[in-house]
Amino acid sequence: MAIDIKAPLFPESVADGTVATWHKKVGDKVTRDEVIVDIETDKVVLEVVAPADGFLSQIIKAEGDTVLSQETLAIFETGTATLTATTASASAAPVAAVVSSSPAATTNTDLAPSVRKAVAENQLDASQIAGSGRGGRITKEDVATHLSAPAPVAAPAAAVQPVALSLAVGERIEKRVPMTRLRAKVAERLLQAAQGTAMLTTFNEVNMKPIMEMRKAYGERFEKRHGVRLGFMSFFVKAAVEALKRFPAVNASLDGNDIVYHGYHDVGVAVSSDRGLVVPIVRDAERMNLAEIEKNILEYGKKAKEGKLSLDDITGGTFTISNGGVFGSLLSTPLLNPPQTAILGMHKIQDRPMAVKGEVVILPMMYLALSYDHRLIDGKEAVSFLVTIKDLVEDPALLLLDL
Repeated sequence: MAIDIKAPLFPESVADGTVATWHKKVGDKVTRDEVIVDIETDKVVLEVVAPADGFLSQIIKAEGDTVLSQETLAIFETGTATLTATTASASAAPVAAVVSSSPAATTNTDLAPSVRKAVAENQLDASQIAGSGRGGRITKEDVATHLSAPAPVAAPAAAVQPVALSLAVGERIEKRVPMTRLRAKVAERLLQAAQGTAMLTTFNEVNMKPIMEMRKAYGERFEKRHGVRLGFMSFFVKAAVEALKRFPAVNASLDGNDIVYHGYHDVGVAVSSDRGLVVPIVRDAERMNLAEIEKNILEYGKKAKEGKLSLDDITGGTFTISNGGVFGSLLSTPLLNPPQTAILGMHKIQDRPMAVKGEVVILPMMYLALSYDHRLIDGKEAVSFLVTIKDLVEDPALLLLDL
């Protein structure tokens, strides 16, 4: 029975996607729930899985093609039958012939489009590349491995001519590649934040010694009890939620000429992935304790590294926290994530001499930055919000006692 393999149902915020990678070719046997193709959107990569045991009989959308929500990508046949030569030849142009059980040496025409492009750009011979895919097929990772492998040592006889060597030394290589959808969306949002908001940034600094001492005293017991380490981010999320309660405009968003006040606190926590910076949402953070927040952040971090974040994981949010300190940033200006009206930037903890009660004391200090949309948030409100976070972090008992 023939089944249409369709693109996922995209939310309203996602207009379309791009076929990133076909994991199966026409005629390949596929088991139920096995990944067939990846669809890249401007937010995440979505996996499309097989609806049953069977095989692909036709690929309609090639790698690199733009697809709309629920658009047909391929035709899938259930059952264990294989394509006949007649069926394969009658298929549409993008359909490749079925690979026999004993394939000959790989040629460029046997490769997936993305792999074929990588081979062509680097002027490689596909038959010289070891394939690690099913049936010995070559993947993009195989091409990268082949390129990174050390070149064979030349024989003692001077096989390399001086002219060729001078050309290699003086060669100036350029490579043009299109932006990924995620990078293009990041660029779009950066421009939107810079041009479409009245963004200002206020700065402060926070003494991290109280939290560091608390982690040292209770960190081991906390991890043993809750199965997760006690980090800094959970304190900042809790402090941000308390500050957002006191200054609801910072938790609001702008929709045209309307101000939308949110009666919940969905805090986005920026995490790094191979595809770039993504912001999964800790939803209803006001209902969570420190352990629950840490577990959420840990799970999102794992999903980001594995490319498993869903659209629901990163859609929405009323406020964002970004921690440039993990990369060594001492001070920066975080950019707004519209339609949100504020974002908190954390930075590197660094020992600095501080004046405390008339004496110079070395303390672990962190610079904080709050960028905000001045169309909605006044300077006094922004400064007071940031000072509230500073006070709560420097005296964690205020968080526990709800003071």
